[in-house]
Amino acid sequence: MTGGESLLGRDDELRGLCDRLGGIDARGCAIGLVGEAGVGKSALQAAVVNEARARGFTLLTARGSESETHLPFASLHQMLWPILSRSANLPVRQRDALLSGFGMSDVAAPDPFLIALAVLELVVDAARQAPVLLSLDDMHWMDEPSVDVAAFVARRIEGERVMLLASVRAESTLLADNPSMEWVSVAGIDESSASALVDGRAPDLTPALRERVLREAGGNPLALLEFPTAMRAGRLGWSELSEDLPMTVRLERAFATRVEHLPAATRALLTVAALDDGTDLAEMLAAAGLVLGAAVDLEASQPALDEGLLISDGASAHFRHPLVRSALRHATPLAQRQAVHAALAQILSGPHPDRAAWHRASSTTAPDEHVAAELERAAQTAVRRGALVSAVAWLQRAAALSPDLPARGARLLSAAEIAFELGRFSQVEQMKRQVAGMPLLPRDQSRLAWLEGVFDDGSSIDPAETRRLISLAGQALRDDDTDLAAQLLVGAARRSWWSDPGADVRQEIVLAAQQASLPDDDPRLLAIRAMSESHERASFVISRLSQWPADVHGRPQAAGLLGIAAFCTGDFAHAIGFLSTPVEALRSQGRLSLLAEALAIRAWAAIYLGAFDLARSADEAMRLADETGQTLWAATARIAIAVLGALRGVRDSDAALLGEAERAALRSPIATSSLLAGVQFARGMGDLSAARYEEAYRQLRRVFDPGDPAFHRVQQVWALSYLADAAVHTGRQDEARSLLATVQRITGDDPSPAARIALEYSRAVLAGDADAEALFRSALDGGGRRLPWHRARAELAYGTWLRRHRRIVESRVPLRAARRTFDVLGARAWAERADQELRATGEGGWQPTISPSELLSPQEAQIAQLAAQGLSNREIAERLYLSHRTISSHLYRIFPKLGITSRAQLGAALSNGADPRTSGSDSGSDTVM
Repeated sequence: MTGGESLLGRDDELRGLCDRLGGIDARGCAIGLVGEAGVGKSALQAAVVNEARARGFTLLTARGSESETHLPFASLHQMLWPILSRSANLPVRQRDALLSGFGMSDVAAPDPFLIALAVLELVVDAARQAPVLLSLDDMHWMDEPSVDVAAFVARRIEGERVMLLASVRAESTLLADNPSMEWVSVAGIDESSASALVDGRAPDLTPALRERVLREAGGNPLALLEFPTAMRAGRLGWSELSEDLPMTVRLERAFATRVEHLPAATRALLTVAALDDGTDLAEMLAAAGLVLGAAVDLEASQPALDEGLLISDGASAHFRHPLVRSALRHATPLAQRQAVHAALAQILSGPHPDRAAWHRASSTTAPDEHVAAELERAAQTAVRRGALVSAVAWLQRAAALSPDLPARGARLLSAAEIAFELGRFSQVEQMKRQVAGMPLLPRDQSRLAWLEGVFDDGSSIDPAETRRLISLAGQALRDDDTDLAAQLLVGAARRSWWSDPGADVRQEIVLAAQQASLPDDDPRLLAIRAMSESHERASFVISRLSQWPADVHGRPQAAGLLGIAAFCTGDFAHAIGFLSTPVEALRSQGRLSLLAEALAIRAWAAIYLGAFDLARSADEAMRLADETGQTLWAATARIAIAVLGALRGVRDSDAALLGEAERAALRSPIATSSLLAGVQFARGMGDLSAARYEEAYRQLRRVFDPGDPAFHRVQQVWALSYLADAAVHTGRQDEARSLLATVQRITGDDPSPAARIALEYSRAVLAGDADAEALFRSALDGGGRRLPWHRARAELAYGTWLRRHRRIVESRVPLRAARRTFDVLGARAWAERADQELRATGEGGWQPTISPSELLSPQEAQIAQLAAQGLSNREIAERLYLSHRTISSHLYRIFPKLGITSRAQLGAALSNGADPRTSGSDSGSDTVM
């Protein structure tokens, strides 16, 4: 180490952290120091900062403060201050979002993820000149928007010359579930180091006091320094430092005793400093003067400085240790605290109205509509700045001070709606419980009903909840609030999709939607009908969908609803088209939670259609859903990834993904939902690909059993052809034919595109010898004829049937075509099945090709595609919420994988996979080996 003396008793910890500094050129890292108050986390962190300074690092530091937790982006502003001038070089949208977060721009409601991306880019850009240390001390007291940005950055610095070092209290759960964080437990120092520290600080202690200090402190360095002072002063009895008390309490008591003997003006200043959410010393002195009723000047701070409680440069002031602030806050009576807050509100009302509003609210416990309205306006300001977490806190406080109960409920609902956008499940549930017993206006009653189950995408196992939404929608229609009625009915329809409440309830949803007098092609109406009566209304919905252009006239929200309508009716081609519009719009707007949902649904539409390259966007959907706390959509994406793995022939490697998805389903009210059906479909596909036909049939059969939690009235149709495959190989044709007949009744005479493909294929493979050939030809010429995956499956089944009927030469043509298509699509397991059938005819010599999509990870493939389209690294980074240097690193790895050396070659390399309908890669003769 080169940065100065090592800490007493911390050689091992400091050496390990400094080693990470030394390896920063090879790998960035995010490390959290966790331990009890006073154990030395801050000292250890300061030592690392000094070492980093000596090594030439750029230092970006911030320290959390208990009184600043309500100030959005306060800690982030501290951290970025040394490099904030570089924001002028950011892309315009990122720069404006970041400055708006700091109140330095008027951009309305910037997305928090866009702010986080701007921070990432600033940090990474700084790291080009020198490695960067982000030091975040006392993160447990930082404002939540700043913590969210830190979490975002921590996930994305592994490939950068950046080290994030944070310290948190042992009881904190901040970033606990962030897989990018490496946690280092900081415990008390060893006995010899503790003895040396006490002897150096208090060499005159009597043996009895020395022994007591060592025992009470338990190796806690701050206690070892503070307990001797308190004990020697005679202001603490033995019982007051009882080791039965938590260390934090014992330390606070030790600090509190050091304030009692100070002058009144100094005590007033310290009390103000403990409750202030700023560090401006003049501000503190002015407020202390109001509290004391007499002027308080700079001299009042000197005793606090001499006592080692306060640190000041003459313009700003802060406590030497956060526990001093905590001790003073806890020791100050409520009435005095309120007086201090009132004084601060008066001082701040001109220059800082939002801070003044918070202090004014803290100065009273009685309901006050004026103060509540002021807080509500401050919350609106926080939303405009992109500080949604802070807005929730302000609205909750506004609700608590609302004298009118309906107004209180409305403000809590506004807070809950924002918390939902943030993915804060527990917060939403808590606020819903608070509102449940309040008198609400009719519209707010409907808002509360809509919030029920929103984290499960509106799923519920109770039909009564769905009927309640229908009833509230009826009330909204009577109040001429068509938009609210439509919103409620979309929620009811989502419930009917995830967990079937029965035909009667589904019909009630559709009838209520018809009473709304929406146009027949209204996206909301089409989504309601598609989700509620996917089969019964399929032809009506699909006919109306065809009247809409793919871009839906630039209306992303409408396009999303049309995409859902198309998906639920089995019109997957239209679903992909419609969902691509909101995907791009949501990406550009930075609305990542909704983007994750759109990507997940589109990935499944692509899977069912056989567009597997597009379906790989499930990987991005999973990452975004995890990051935005959307368990349902993360599980949906994991299942899609597992299906793609099964098609590639990855043997059981995705079992963990399916296990996570299944647990997510069983933990929520959607245990009987589409999610479990998807898990069974993925497992069945894995078993089919591995030729484990008994297992495949067992897994898929559950989707068709109304008594099984995995039953789904729509997904059984889409799984039918795969069940038929398993039935043929296990001798269960009769049972499968019975299920085929049931599905035919369900889908009616005008089935959807997906249902038609499934029915045509299943009729052929389950047919008797007399009818099979004609039905195979119908399947080949039917709904899947222009869809390579579905046509190849029919060709494989037909070729297999021909070979087993000893029509060897005829069988080779469809089997070759199937093998070629599967090979190009990357469905390796299925290509191998087709090749096995061809080998059984006596033909061999095939070598599988490797497509570009197999060489690249899903994220690499996405980056390569965007680069091939001509986007710059910065443009790609903004779309994918990564740093531009990360994009550069990915491309550096992509080029050799594709055998190219320049960006200009990407397009040709990515299109190297031949069209399965035109490729001649294995169209050789009928040569027999």
